[in-house]
Amino acid sequence: MSIQTYLEKRDPTTNQSRYYHMQILPNLFGEWTLYHEWGRIGHRGEKRMDLFTCEDMAVEALMTLEAAKRQRGYWVEPQQLAMFGL
Repeated sequence: MSIQTYLEKRDPTTNQSRYYHMQILPNLFGEWTLYHEWGRIGHRGEKRMDLFTCEDMAVEALMTLEAAKRQRGYWVEPQQLAMFGL
């Protein structure tokens, strides 16, 4: 099972056009990986992977990170919802 979210932040007045993508995936060692990628829309972004011993911890980390991003002005782009089956 894969849990993921995609957020965007756009502000033409400050020339901001940013994205934040997060996904939880199992790895080959029985752990769970929180993969996140962020950057300017249309460009390759930064990537990071955090490892967790159980899926619940990874989901909690994703939800905490998503809440922090939403407080900073990121939102779920409606056309992206269909892409992720949401």
